[in-house]
Amino acid sequence: MLSRRRGIYRYVDSAWGFAFAFLAAASWLFAYGSQGTDGSRGLGDPVRAGLAAALTIVWGLRLGVHIARRGRGKGEDPRYDRMLSKAPEGTPRPRYALRVVTLPQAALVWLVSVPVQAAVLLPYGTWWVTWASVALWALGLFFEAVGDAQMARFKSDPAHKGKLIDVGLWRWTRHPNYFGDFAVWWGLWLLTLPAAGAPAAAWGPAAATSVSPLLMTYLLVFGSGKRLTERGMAEREGWERYAARTSGFLPWPPGVWPKGRGD
Repeated sequence: MLSRRRGIYRYVDSAWGFAFAFLAAASWLFAYGSQGTDGSRGLGDPVRAGLAAALTIVWGLRLGVHIARRGRGKGEDPRYDRMLSKAPEGTPRPRYALRVVTLPQAALVWLVSVPVQAAVLLPYGTWWVTWASVALWALGLFFEAVGDAQMARFKSDPAHKGKLIDVGLWRWTRHPNYFGDFAVWWGLWLLTLPAAGAPAAAWGPAAATSVSPLLMTYLLVFGSGKRLTERGMAEREGWERYAARTSGFLPWPPGVWPKGRGD
C-alpha cells in the first residue's frame, strides 16, 4: 500500500526481511499456539521449532530494518525504474508493479521460507546437526551484518564517493552480505534433517525443502545479487585489480585468490 500511494516500489525490499519474520512467527504459532484435545501443544519438536522461528525472525528483522534505513529519503531504486519502464502502453504502473515486483517477491518469500515452515513441524533431529545449523546461521549473520555496517560506514565518507570498498570483510569477498545470506539459509535448511538412522521417508522433507537454499544460492550468485551488483562495480576505478585479488563469493584470504579460478 505504501509503495502504491507514493509510487515508489523500493519499499518492497524492506518488506522482504519483515515478511520472513512474519512467516516464521505465524508458522510457530500455527504449530504451538493452541492446545490439543489431549492437552499437548505443538506438532513437532519444540526445540527445533523455537530455533527455526527465532533464527529467522532475528535475521528478517535485522535485514528489514537495515534496508529501510538505507533507503530512507531516497527515490525509486534504479532496478525498479528499469523494470517498470517496460510496462505495456496503457497498463497502469501500480498494476504492472503488482505483476512484476510485488507478487513475484511474495512467492519467493513463501518458497524460500519452506525449510522454516517444515522445521516447526518435524520431530527432533541429531543434536550435532542442530548445533551445526546454528553455527552456520551465526556465521552468515555475522558476514551479512558486519559487511552491511562496513559498507554503510564507508559510504558515509564523502571522500569515498565512486570508490570501491576494500576494507574489512570486503577484502575477503566482494560480497560478504550475499555470502551471509547464503550461509543463513543453508543453516536453516539443516534444521529439516532427520535423526541419524531415520527411515528413508523421514528424509523427504529435507529433500523437498532443499529447493530453498538452492534457489537462494542461484539468486545470490547468478540472479539479482552478485551478477547485477558487479555490473555497476565494474565501472569504478580499480575494479580489475580488486576483482583479481578478491574472491567473488566465498571468503578467501586477501590477495591469494587463485588467478583464473572461476568465481
